[in-house]
Amino acid sequence: MGMLVNGQYSYLFFGILNTQNQNPYMLNKEIRHNTCSINEKLVRDIAYDILANIMQFRITKEDESMHCSMPCNSCYEPHISKIVNSIEKSEPILFVLPAFPGKSPNPQKVLGPLPDMAERYSLQFLNDLCKSIQKIYSPGARILICSDGRVFSNVIGMKDSDITSYQKELDSIIRKLELTYISTFHLDQLYGGDDFESMRHDLMKNFGKPISLLKEKVSRGINEHGSREDKEANRMYRSITKFLFEDSLYPGQPKSRTEIQKDAKKRAYSVIQLSNAWSDFIAQNFPEHVRLSIHPQTCGDVKIGIKLSNESSITPWHGVALNRNGKIMFVKRFEAEKLKAQLVYDENAQPDYYIL
Repeated sequence: MGMLVNGQYSYLFFGILNTQNQNPYMLNKEIRHNTCSINEKLVRDIAYDILANIMQFRITKEDESMHCSMPCNSCYEPHISKIVNSIEKSEPILFVLPAFPGKSPNPQKVLGPLPDMAERYSLQFLNDLCKSIQKIYSPGARILICSDGRVFSNVIGMKDSDITSYQKELDSIIRKLELTYISTFHLDQLYGGDDFESMRHDLMKNFGKPISLLKEKVSRGINEHGSREDKEANRMYRSITKFLFEDSLYPGQPKSRTEIQKDAKKRAYSVIQLSNAWSDFIAQNFPEHVRLSIHPQTCGDVKIGIKLSNESSITPWHGVALNRNGKIMFVKRFEAEKLKAQLVYDENAQPDYYIL
């Protein structure tokens, strides 16, 4: 049954209520012997509450809000069974998020190749999200960040050496801030050495699909009667093309805007092809994880689009942190400088964030 604790419902079975700092994995003996008789509806109710915590930060396509509002059974159903399975075993809810690839190579958008306050803020945000779930379900939640920069760094103009430094610093931040609900995984962990091209080649060999199939999907997705999958491929293509175009616009580059746009459209197919291979790898190797995404998702999709901060729509690796009247938001570097914001350095004399 549910019990109101501190203004919200907590649930009184197999260790779910944790009001006296007891180990969340220690199950009440009497309850442990009765787990088979637990009301299935109650388990689903808890699963829905957990999803509600996540869905309040979801991102959808712009036109999605016109016919999809929370709570939405269609949006919940692809994920409920995984959460229910964890609850029935009194285990943490597992999420997986392909994200934090590395800083944009455009110096007008970011401060440099290393994580800064923007990443720290987002990691803390995700860790706090897991903590909020623990308030209603004591085993809590865990988020596995599958850093995907190594997967497509050669296509988007990021140096592999910068990816390595970014990944190491990201792990260092997680340790220093004691973000115990967050962990990382990346392509390097599957292989030894530093032959990154071979890593990408092996990933494509085992999980990649012909780029011709992707182009066909993107083309069909223009049609209003196209399938959900085709429309998503087209939306993703346009989104990645935009990012690649923006990342290539910086002072001193020799190409015209038309040339940059043409190149971005071409490279976008390769980025998506590699990203899809990584996504399929994740689906196969982490089947028990609820899948999150930094990209807007449609109603009822197999992934949940999620923000990385409550105040910003852009990701930390495409911008900088701006402290504006005590509130942290993400903006592009040139936008912060246009506002005459002051650059703040960290303890190692590295540029960290702006303050206004």
